[in-house]
Amino acid sequence: MTVLGGRPHGLTSLAVDDDLDPRPRLVVVGTGMAGARFVEEVLERGGGEQFRITVLGDEPHGTYNRIMLSPVLAGETGEDEIVLNSHDWYADNGVQLRAGVRVERLDTAAKLAYASDGTAAPYDHLVLATGSYSFVPPMAGVRRGDGELLPGVHGFRTIDETRAMLDAVGRCRRAVVLGGGLLGLEAARALQGHGVDVDLVHAAPWLMNAQLSREAGAVLERSVAALGIRVHLDVLATEVLGEGHVEGVLLRDGRRLDCDLLVVAAGVRPHTDVAVRSGLEVERGVVVDDQLRTDDPDVYAIGECAQHRGEVYGLVAPAWEHARVLADVLTGTDPAAEYHGSRTATKLKVAGVDVATMGMSAPERDSDELLVVSEPKRGVHLSVVVRDDRLVGATLLGDTRRVAALTQAFDRGSALPEERIRLLVDLADGPAEVAVADMPADARVCNCNGVTKGAICGAVADGCGSVGAVMDRTRAGRGCGSCKALVAQVVEWAADGDVAEDPAAAWYVPGVPLAKPDLVAAIRERDLRSVSAVFAALAPGGKEDARSKTGLTSLLKTVWGVDFLPEKDGEFINDRVHANIQRDGTFSVVPQMKGGVTTPAQLRRIADVAERYEVPMVKVTGGQRIDLLGVRKEDLPAVWADLGMPSGYAYGKTTRTVKTCVGSDFCRFGLDDSTALGIAMETRFQGIESPAKVKMAVVGCPRNCAEAYVKDVGVVAVGTGRWEVYVGGAAGASVRKGDLLATVGSPEEVLTVAGRFVQYYREHANWLERTYDFVPRVGPARIRSVVVDDADGTCADLDAALQRSVDAYTDPWGQDGPEPATPGQFATSLPLLPLPQVPVR
Repeated sequence: MTVLGGRPHGLTSLAVDDDLDPRPRLVVVGTGMAGARFVEEVLERGGGEQFRITVLGDEPHGTYNRIMLSPVLAGETGEDEIVLNSHDWYADNGVQLRAGVRVERLDTAAKLAYASDGTAAPYDHLVLATGSYSFVPPMAGVRRGDGELLPGVHGFRTIDETRAMLDAVGRCRRAVVLGGGLLGLEAARALQGHGVDVDLVHAAPWLMNAQLSREAGAVLERSVAALGIRVHLDVLATEVLGEGHVEGVLLRDGRRLDCDLLVVAAGVRPHTDVAVRSGLEVERGVVVDDQLRTDDPDVYAIGECAQHRGEVYGLVAPAWEHARVLADVLTGTDPAAEYHGSRTATKLKVAGVDVATMGMSAPERDSDELLVVSEPKRGVHLSVVVRDDRLVGATLLGDTRRVAALTQAFDRGSALPEERIRLLVDLADGPAEVAVADMPADARVCNCNGVTKGAICGAVADGCGSVGAVMDRTRAGRGCGSCKALVAQVVEWAADGDVAEDPAAAWYVPGVPLAKPDLVAAIRERDLRSVSAVFAALAPGGKEDARSKTGLTSLLKTVWGVDFLPEKDGEFINDRVHANIQRDGTFSVVPQMKGGVTTPAQLRRIADVAERYEVPMVKVTGGQRIDLLGVRKEDLPAVWADLGMPSGYAYGKTTRTVKTCVGSDFCRFGLDDSTALGIAMETRFQGIESPAKVKMAVVGCPRNCAEAYVKDVGVVAVGTGRWEVYVGGAAGASVRKGDLLATVGSPEEVLTVAGRFVQYYREHANWLERTYDFVPRVGPARIRSVVVDDADGTCADLDAALQRSVDAYTDPWGQDGPEPATPGQFATSLPLLPLPQVPVR
């Protein structure tokens, strides 16, 4: 091989400043929780000055909390709430992130990591944090001829798989979930919450057989079945049925389970492909020593892909212990640091049932003691395993009030009561929880992060006066989140009850310590018209915060309108290019069709553009618009120019489309002209910046064909010249009928009342707070008194402020035209993931 400058000829190196920067190169393979935590630990030890750090990850995202995918699937948590380290976080910390780039193999002699994009990353030290992948059992029909999963079959390991399932639930009636472990149970419960009929198939004789005893598994089965989930145990799925899409599953005993969604949660396997191709020692995982080193002295492995002393851990706490030890070793903080294995203890909520496990679930020696308290009708099963007067295992199902006391005994190996029953039950008062005051300082409160009671108390003593501040300082509660209540109790005890409200909870954006009213007042008082000016004047130390930029941009547009000074780095990619980014790196373009009304000429232009730019999908949206999906970033200006139509604002945190029915002109049930009013509303409110997107609809009668009752603003004709205005409705992951704001007598009054509500929401809502959260928080009566009755005397101000925003409107597609506003605005953006071309027939 020809090597130029230490690099193979024909390959691009990720480190172009080798000759200028003498620091050793630290490469981390994997952007999951283990890899990101290792980078955090290195940075905390000053490693950002010591190393040039590069992180390569197969997924196109930053780092997110994989443990919290189940709440995202259930609709209980938003994607933004599980982000741990965004792309901006890596950039802000001087770490080069290569997201969407898969490392294929290592040349350990040349110290190069070869990636899927044709680059080779030189390294001095390399850490494999490749995690694990969903295991797909060998079943006939589960894959197509090209090796891809049959459409309708999904794993449950990544955010993209979760998104795919969320996209599918609205179209499917029956689902089969393969796997009765934690992920399978959580997937089944989440899908059922979306109204899907669910069958759960598990190959073992009882649920969660890796963590629970047979008896505990039987109790859990009763609880799951009581939820309406059909459980099939001790049976294998042998064949997936369906040609172009999954239609059912065939079981080994001959039964067929029909479904239009199949979720495979049958366990995970360590991702060892890179290590295997690189000639490293691999058994079940990548074999490492006590310093997490592989058989190559400069390559390490941590997390779920690592095998240490024969053990492969599938939990986050051991992965983070790996990260701490390896960071100590590589930064020289403690060159002799070693990892000697983990004592695992977890507390979870599985399909709505509290479960805590630690150590072994059943005796392994004849001399072991087993104590069981089981109440199947209550869904409770408690057990402990004692060896040589020490607690070596415990299972708490359905009642976890004793988890703190048992965790303390398990971690410390402390002496146990002679009457073993007291481990599970206080004979005087029934099951009880250990008092916080009785917990020793080294008792673990957060198992994920290894945070003790003493560490929490120390943070309080150092001035952390709120629960949030303590969590930020110690990381307690930042893993699976199950310990947050106990963390709060310890903080309250350590502060002697003097616990402050978390100030950051009231801040509009995390980087500026001001609530929204104070922030707006400061912006006006100091005449701050750009995001950078706000940071310079109001952020601690003038430090910019990447997480706050999009929220501040939106707020400044609301405050200043046309006088706002834009900065492209303060905008989300959608707002920078005025289109909606898709998961493969292309964009969707939705031209404006006010009220859903179009013309033959517009349809011809859309068709011509779709053919000219080889748009892979043309789709009618739920909002009565036409969506061109898969447009390349570099083609966007030309697409807009050729369309010659205004933007439909399907990409921003703005007022969106106004959906309409045909109204009185055509419908025999119509009471008034809903189409004309919808067009008037869309004309007035088009593109107005808001804390979150605002969807609207107008219907010509209470039959509600355009779903006005479940929109952010919905208008319903209830008689000739009479309209009802509803606000705060939702029909997504949350379903909520809007609250009646007012009944008015003309379209002009609809525009006035709706406009006042929109402006009041813009001025008082939190960043990313949808109206369906804002309206219940403030109260419909309060909102009605302000925007209808003018109780505060502010209606004229609301009208004037909204009018300023209306007057400031410019069409972004027309404003920028085919010429970029900045040199890189429409630079080529290659797709990160291949998507199928969808034929139109």
